[in-house]
Amino acid sequence: MNIVEICDFCFAYPDSSKRVLDHTKLKIKEGTLNIICGRSGCGKSTLLRHLKTALAPYGKTKGEILYKGKSLAETDHRTQSQEIGFVMQNPDNQIVTDKVWHELAFGLESLGYDSETIRLRVAEMASYFGIHQWFYKNVSELSGGQKQLLNLAAVMAMHPSLLILDEPTSQLDPIAASDFLETVKKINRDIGTTVILTEHRLQEILPYADQVYVMADGRIQMQGTPGEVGAGLHDADKGMFLSMPVPVQIFNAVEGTGECPLTVSQGRKWLGEYVKDHPQIPTGIKKTKTASGSAEPAIQAKDLWFRYEKDSQDVVRDLSLQINKGEFYALVGGNGTGKSTTFSLLSRVNQPYRGRIRLYGRDLRSYKDKELYFGCLGVLPQNPQSVFLKKTVLEELYSVIGGKKERMSLEYQSQMKKEKAIEGMVSLTKLEGLLERHPYDLSGGEQQRLALAKVLLLRPKVLLMDEPTKGMDGEYKEELGKILKKLQSHGMTIFMISHDIEFVAEYADRVGLFFEGNIVTENDVKTFFAGNNFYTTAANRMARQYFPYAITGKDVVACLQNEN
Repeated sequence: MNIVEICDFCFAYPDSSKRVLDHTKLKIKEGTLNIICGRSGCGKSTLLRHLKTALAPYGKTKGEILYKGKSLAETDHRTQSQEIGFVMQNPDNQIVTDKVWHELAFGLESLGYDSETIRLRVAEMASYFGIHQWFYKNVSELSGGQKQLLNLAAVMAMHPSLLILDEPTSQLDPIAASDFLETVKKINRDIGTTVILTEHRLQEILPYADQVYVMADGRIQMQGTPGEVGAGLHDADKGMFLSMPVPVQIFNAVEGTGECPLTVSQGRKWLGEYVKDHPQIPTGIKKTKTASGSAEPAIQAKDLWFRYEKDSQDVVRDLSLQINKGEFYALVGGNGTGKSTTFSLLSRVNQPYRGRIRLYGRDLRSYKDKELYFGCLGVLPQNPQSVFLKKTVLEELYSVIGGKKERMSLEYQSQMKKEKAIEGMVSLTKLEGLLERHPYDLSGGEQQRLALAKVLLLRPKVLLMDEPTKGMDGEYKEELGKILKKLQSHGMTIFMISHDIEFVAEYADRVGLFFEGNIVTENDVKTFFAGNNFYTTAANRMARQYFPYAITGKDVVACLQNEN
């Protein structure tokens, strides 16, 4: 039986001639785990929101969506609330109460369940999801991973038939993301809940999907089992193929034979057979030196201490950090360890109560705002919406360089130079076709690109970024990596906080691991990931037995092709 049927469905935002969903057709069988993937802006999130009418965006629609054989538009609000669960991308956007236990009970209370049923359901969910240890905590005390798990538990307390998840791990660290997706698999396997999931981080979940659907331009372009879709994308869409799990990419890159590995475990077994069948491949490859910037510091932080309230615990503790000119430095670590707080200190949003930060040898506090943020320090925050002020993408870009003259860089004084700068930035960040859209109507990845474009128009010498790859597809991550390396080649210093360790492994020069308010270890990128068993890349976990310093899929392919 099909639990969801999307019948020739179309959708366009108001005042837009282009359809975000264009004659979309899709059937979801009951009890299955389904993944919808595609480039940023292809319509994935818009499609999911239309599966619950309370969340559907405003605009022009055509066609029909059926839920259990009945039109979704005719399905009453209570039935949808109880039977269709939805977990959003940002954990904070879904939490509505102050305590963990109250959040678990909120949906049931809203549906009018009696106290005995509510207590039973809440206890059941707290035990099933392992929440009992922080059951009475304030929601504000939870990490990002705990908040997202709480959102999932609160939804599952209503015993939905259909669970929809829109990029649920985009703000989680790799270990928390793996745990969360493992829970989703368990829900589908043990309870039989139908799952529809959009995800750019396919490494952990794609091998367990019953069906994978690839979207492009508002339509389903390809569907099938994970293996079928992986092989199809390799032949038909090289850009989307970059989002496939690393074992799939390596297998196809060397034209492997037999069954394509989907998991790291399968990849390790296949790799062992491949190396055995090709004895000419040298194993134990030595590490190649990683390039970095000069020894001259761009940012120096010494003995930093910070807490949000006078009587609260320190979030940053005795932190010292040096980022050299022209270097690409990445900071990784779990949710709630203090990385984003450190970002706020380096960007002067917050001030440490002890310690000093120097930018190009000068105390960060001595800079005037105009001097600091226009042409010196570029700041890309974790939430791109925090930098949006206008009604269209084009207006957002012009707002950076077309305001009052005292706020403009001298390079942008003429209208011709403004237009040329905007045109170049639109091309660089691939915003063509989006200029008349409202920034809030963009996908998560498109919003990240717009925020980056605004920051780069200020021509900073140092670029600070907090989770810049969040919501981006594999193809644009590669584009972003090339952009950052190009900026670095022109002398820009880059500091990035990220949970995307695959991206960090490919593009960063030096990596630091943040834990308990401080950097516990830092090293060049190859030494760092090769030295970790858990906090490392899928490629390294798959191939380290043969190629210890291969940390990306490209590294492994190069070793297998005997290019080193």
